[in-house]
Order: sequence, then structure tokens, then C-alpha cells
Amino acid sequence: MNFKIDEEGILRCPAGQAFHLQYRQNVKGNRYERQEEVYQCENFTDCQYTSACKKMDKNRTIRLNQELTSMHREAVNNLESIQGALLRMNRSIQSEGTFGIIKNNRWYKRIVRKGMEQVRLEIFLVSIGHNLYKYHNKRLRLKKAA
Repeated sequence: MNFKIDEEGILRCPAGQAFHLQYRQNVKGNRYERQEEVYQCENFTDCQYTSACKKMDKNRTIRLNQELTSMHREAVNNLESIQGALLRMNRSIQSEGTFGIIKNNRWYKRIVRKGMEQVRLEIFLVSIGHNLYKYHNKRLRLKKAA
């Protein structure tokens, strides 16, 4: 994120050092034939961040995946938009409401079973009961409206 591309299309670090494309390679373990680009700094001798940035005696190399970077940018733009903020707000309200109804209105305070499979079963049963209750109320409302 700290490495920006300037007007000439050259990747630059925060200190202004230029990074040049060395090669492209396929991402290991990837089924979608994605590629990453490997960039290397041209000269690190007079950089003020050398001790913090570099861990080896060679020049610094970084790997970029353009597809992944564009997906991250799109996700951040979606989250920061007005619609994204509204969806996040709505989601937080919905999940709290459901747990509040189950805990307070249905008097379900604690899990009584032991073991992961039994706990999972109990949560599923409570969730199914909650969904059936919602479905029943919806059917009653539709019947009254008709």
C-alpha cells in the first residue's frame, strides 16, 4: 500500500526509490492462473530507510498481484460508500436483534449440553425454533391481510 506508481508508471517506495519489474510468475497453489509481478529496487545505498526496510544484503524486492490489488481496492470502495455504510449498519442491527430475541424473549440463557457436536446441535435446534416462530407469525400476518 505504501508503494505508489508515479506518472511515468514506475513503482516508488515512500523514500522515492524506483522499483523495476524483474519478472512475472504464476502464484503457487492457484487454480485460476493468477500471476504476481516481482519488482526490485535499483539502488538502496543512499536510502534513509535501509535499516528498517531491508533484511538482506541484496536490493529490496516486492511482489505485487494486480488482480488481488484491484479486488482489495474495489472492496474498500464498496465498504466506504454510502450504500456500504448502510448495509454494515443494517447487518449489525439484525444480528444483535436476533440474539436479543433468543436470549430475552425466549428465555434461552445458556447451553446445557457438553461437547462440540452436542453444542452445535443445541444451537441448530434453537435457531430452527426461532425461524419456525418467525415463519408462523408471517403466515398469520398474511392470513389476516387477506
